[in-house]
Order: sequence, then C-alpha cells, then structure tokens
Amino acid sequence: MRIAAFTHSLTSCWNHGNAHFLRGVLRELQALGHEVRSWEPEGSWSRENLTRDGGEAGLAAFATHYPELSAGLYPPDAPDLDAMLDGADLVLVHEWNPPALVAAIGTRRAQSGRFRLLFHDTHHRAVSDPAAIRHFDLSGYDGILAFGATLARIYEGWGWGGRVFVWHEAADLRRFRPPAQPTDRQGGVWIGNWGDGERATELEAFLLRPMREAGLPLDIHGVRYPDEARAVLERHGATLRGWLPNPLAPEVFARHLVTVHVPRRYYVTMLPGIPTIRVFEALACGIPLVCAPWDDSEGLFTPGADYLVAEDGAAMTRTLGAVAADAGLRASLAAHGLATIQARHSCAHRAAELLAIAATLGVA
Repeated sequence: MRIAAFTHSLTSCWNHGNAHFLRGVLRELQALGHEVRSWEPEGSWSRENLTRDGGEAGLAAFATHYPELSAGLYPPDAPDLDAMLDGADLVLVHEWNPPALVAAIGTRRAQSGRFRLLFHDTHHRAVSDPAAIRHFDLSGYDGILAFGATLARIYEGWGWGGRVFVWHEAADLRRFRPPAQPTDRQGGVWIGNWGDGERATELEAFLLRPMREAGLPLDIHGVRYPDEARAVLERHGATLRGWLPNPLAPEVFARHLVTVHVPRRYYVTMLPGIPTIRVFEALACGIPLVCAPWDDSEGLFTPGADYLVAEDGAAMTRTLGAVAADAGLRASLAAHGLATIQARHSCAHRAAELLAIAATLGVA
C-alpha cells in the first residue's frame, strides 16, 4: 500500500507532540512493507521554533534517530498536490494543517476517487474552539481518526456516525524502552511545555509543590515557559533544562526515580479518558508514573498497578515520597506499566489498527 501523510511537521517535535506518534507509526508501516511518504510545509511554526531554539542540532535529532523516515517540504502557498498524492492508496491529513490544504485534498479525493482519505484529530479544539474545527471542509473525506472515544462522540454528533474511528496515540517501542542496564536514578523529572498557562494551577499543585515537599529535586524539560512561569519554578526549586529532542527522552527518564502526569484541563473536564502521549512513553521507558486525577474511562490502563493516582496535592506529596523510598514499589510499577504498553499500546498496534480501518474503507 502507498500511504501519504500530511503533517504539520514530522521533522520537528518542538511543542508538537503528534510528531512523536506519527514518527513511530509511520516507521511501523514501513517495516510492514508499505510505502510511506510524509509532507510538511516549509516554514512550519514548530520547525521554525526548533531551529531557533536548537539550531541545526534540533533537526539532526530526527535524522539520527529516524533514518528510515523522510519528510518532503512543500511551499504552503503552492502545494503540488498532483505530485504529492500520486499513486497514494491511503491519505492521512492531520488537523494542524491549514483549512485550505485540508479542503483541497478533499476535493482531489472527490474528483479522483482513487485513494481513501482520513482526517486525523489529536487535539482538544473540538471542544475548546469548535468553530475552528467546523471551519474545515471535510465533505470529501472518508472518515475521521479521533484519538479518544469522547472526541469520537463529538464527531458522531456532527454527523460522522459510522465513519469515525478511535485511534489512540501510543509509544514507539523501537525508541522508547527501559535502559539496557540499571542506571543511577535521582529525583523527579517532568517533560512538558508550559504552553498558554491552561494548567498552571495544576502544575503547581500536583508537580512543583509536591516534589519540593517530598524532598525530591525536580528537572523540567520543555518550552514556552514565560518569565512568570520561570519565577514559579524558581520559587519551588525546580530546574528548567529547556527544550529536549523527543528521541532523547528515554535517556532522561532513565536518570530519574519518578515522573508525573498532569493532564490539561480539557482532558479532565470535557474530553475525559484521553491521556497525553507522555503517559504511553513514560510507561514504555519503565519509569514509575504518578498521575493527577483523570478518568481512564476507556480502560486503557490499570490505575494502581500501571501508575498511581493522587487525588490532591497532599496525596501527591505522600505518593511521591513513598515511590522514592520503596524500590520494590518502583519495580512493580515499572514492570506492570511496561507490560501494558507492550501488550496493547505500541505504535505497532496502532499500525495494525490503521490497516484494519483502511480495509473497512475498501483499501486492498
């Protein structure tokens, strides 16, 4: 099968978590013998920030760790869709693409009928800014790939019943795995971006203050930390390490005792049941994980065995202290979480799911 993926960026993971998943799943599809082509616009927001923040070394991380993959760059104001879609059997279009491009690819699908076309949504905009999603012309699309059941139900309410497929993110086990040898682990780590401050209160309550109160030094890797956020980190004694190429995250996890998941507000209130990709990646790396409250409504994991849940800040402090003090508890969490990822949440699993979806749409 020939697969074309239109991404915001495959080469850059700067504040662009979907690149993590797409890299892994496209690599798995290639390993199965499928021909994969990826396209991204020249001057994408993520890629521009990556080169500004990390220089050419930032782009080198993708080339070094994903040598099987390549991404074709196209001028955003004049994409040659005839060439980009030539011979494709299945086309994926991510929702970070401009509406004009999304519509133009749908028009090509309606005119030619040769390939099957799926819109891939991995964001909370369907509830936080529904007008932005409804602005997309998806009339030429065969279906929707939604990264959680609650998001899928939104699209079903918009008339996509029977044509929306739940396609969760997952861990790339070719890259994300525990260290081959035991390592010296110290303190806690959090890999994430401050963003627009939509979880600033939660980060202080469930990450910064509990780590300090538990006596654990905290390293933070991420971007988009304004001065006021840096002041909060400094007040709690956390060390901001800056941007981290995602392929290097396993090495960072391997140096720490514990990490924390603090979901963005929309994934607690309006799109429950959807974890970020960092949950999958942390468990795949065998680091104990403690979560702020979120509802695993789809039964993706086993709370209490794959990870621990702290209901409030005080409980988070106690839980982090217990994990740091108990090597047996750390080993149990790491083993159980890793086994769950290996059993059903790898990019290889998602590649198989995508092929099954394509078969239902008539792709041989």
